Amino acid sequence: MDVFSIVAEPTRRAIVDLLGKRDRTAGELVDSFPELTQPAVSRHLRLLRESKLVRVRIAAQKRVYSLQPGRLAEIDAWIGRYRHFWSGRLDALEGHLARTHQRCQLRSKRKS
Repeated sequence: MDVFSIVAEPTRRAIVDLLGKRDRTAGELVDSFPELTQPAVSRHLRLLRESKLVRVRIAAQKRVYSLQPGRLAEIDAWIGRYRHFWSGRLDALEGHLARTHQRCQLRSKRKS
C-alpha cells in the first residue's frame, strides 16, 4: 500500500508518532486510543505492518511494535523537493520578526 495513504489517516500517524519515541506493546497502543476498540487498533497495526512502516516481534506472550523508518524515507524524499520553499519563507519571517521587534523597542523608548 502507498505510504502516503497509510499515514494520511490520523490514528495511524499517531501510532507512528508513539513508536517514534519508543517500542510499545500492542496493549500499550490499544490503551493509547481509548476511543477505539481493540480490533480497530489491530486493523491499523496490520496496515502499518503490511506497509512495512512498523515491525512486530513476539516477547513472551506480548507483541511488541517498533517503527521501521525506511518507508518514511519515501515521504522525506518527496518533501525534500519542496524544502527550498520553506527556507525562503522562514528567512522572510525572521526578517519580519526582527523589524517588528525593533519597532516595539523604538515605541518603548519614545514612551519612556
